[in-house]
Amino acid sequence: MAMVSVENNLSPPKTLQKLSDSLTSMLPLLSELADIIPRDTLFWKLKLLKSGAAYANSRLHAVQAEVLLLASGNDNLLPSGEEADRLFKSLKNCRVRYFKDNGHTLLLILRKQNLQKYQRNLLMQALPNYFGQEDGVNLLSVIKGVNMYRRGRQRDPVTDYIPPTLSEFKKTFDEDHKLFHLALSPVMLSTLKNGKIVRGLTGVPDQGPVLFVGYHALMGIELSPLYEEFLREKRTSFRGMAHPILFGGKHESSRQELSRFDTISMYGGLPVTAINMYRLFERNQFVLLYPGGVREALHRKGEAYKLFWPDQPEFVRMAARFGVTIIPFGFVGEDDVLELVADYNDQKNIPYLREWIESINREAQRVRDSVKGEDGNQDVHIPALLPKVPGRFYYLFGKPIEMKGMDNVVRDRKSANEVYLHIKSEVESLMSYLKRKREEDPYRSIAQRAVYQASWGASAEVPTFEP
Repeated sequence: MAMVSVENNLSPPKTLQKLSDSLTSMLPLLSELADIIPRDTLFWKLKLLKSGAAYANSRLHAVQAEVLLLASGNDNLLPSGEEADRLFKSLKNCRVRYFKDNGHTLLLILRKQNLQKYQRNLLMQALPNYFGQEDGVNLLSVIKGVNMYRRGRQRDPVTDYIPPTLSEFKKTFDEDHKLFHLALSPVMLSTLKNGKIVRGLTGVPDQGPVLFVGYHALMGIELSPLYEEFLREKRTSFRGMAHPILFGGKHESSRQELSRFDTISMYGGLPVTAINMYRLFERNQFVLLYPGGVREALHRKGEAYKLFWPDQPEFVRMAARFGVTIIPFGFVGEDDVLELVADYNDQKNIPYLREWIESINREAQRVRDSVKGEDGNQDVHIPALLPKVPGRFYYLFGKPIEMKGMDNVVRDRKSANEVYLHIKSEVESLMSYLKRKREEDPYRSIAQRAVYQASWGASAEVPTFEP
């Protein structure tokens, strides 16, 4: 306790001196403990605690319920990290979120001026670093991120979803991802029904059901600006269809911190299944689908902007059944931000990496076992990447494709396949357009954008090429 007030960067002699001073200042406070907790009461409570702990520990193995443990890495009062390690091993259905920079009062906002309302203990007043205000922890966001929020007995990824709150939006996009978006200054373009391309999302319908189909960039790097722009301009978000491995938690540890996977769940991600898509269309939702899946998002060297769509037009037939509006979209910019150093093929040649990839995918749910060739190779791995001096992201939403009234597509697989190939061709054309037009953008370079933002403000919309 005395070490709390000692700074970490002091020399050994100064550290000892500070520690000595701190201990000396605490000695008068110790006499207050006898008034707060008499000796006999303390012994009785410790005995009761020991008995209760033994009873609980002997029954931990029988707990079947879902358990979410929140542990602090900077807890100076109790070893919550070590306790999380122990409970993680003992409980069968347990997940942990570890907050390495937070202290003991993880979920308690306890302001210094209100301490006496909670406790008259002078010792607490002397140790504000133990009982201070914790920032940045939203319990609901954590529960949503680990997919433990549910309205009924069973978890339902469609109906259990709660849209992000304003505070969650600000935390994600005005704090966590702010520099990323500021550095990239994404350009969003959409196509009106008459074929005219305009800046912004005017060409995107305001009401669902709508299915967005496009190219899945390396590591899904295009997702964050996409979600932010739709929430800002359309006041709505996608329900993104994603690989089931993102929601399982099988490979987490007892020191698992909040991750990008939690953000995906919090912003509406759910496992890609036919029944989930069916139910989303039933509810007139905005749905985001990447037919290329993991194979596209984890593509190999030299495969940027190449589509890996299987010969399965089932989403087209389902869209026709519900009269869904399909919006093909293109994205370019990953090659201006990331360089792929070691891809799947490189890693498969390294023994220990090959074994790790095989073990991860052996336990993962298979999504495309029936698809042959590279389009069906959905092996999950983590490519080695190097950042580049940021270029710019470009998005273009194509002309809406109305599926209402296309009953022939529902019944006839050949007609469905024609629409499917048309959508694929549209996505490729949109990307070709963006790759060509970005060469005309005077603000493609981050240096030019920095000069513009220095003159007009960081929040100013940076110009781009004329569509």
